Amino acid sequence: MVGYTGRVTGRVGAGLVGEVLLHVPERQGTEAFLAYPSVADETLTVGTPVVVVEYQPPRTVYVVRALA
Repeated sequence: MVGYTGRVTGRVGAGLVGEVLLHVPERQGTEAFLAYPSVADETLTVGTPVVVVEYQPPRTVYVVRALA
């Protein structure tokens, strides 16, 4: 999962459990994951492109804003 990209579908921020949709090539589809910000004070709004920097099975990821 680390390095996968996706979009925020539920606000991600400090004290919040957000949601992201990630394209998972191994399963040939898009899946929802619970998401937390990797940078403690960063808030990611709905629609923000993100990159996974840490994965905790089964469905939790830590994300940062993707560079455009």
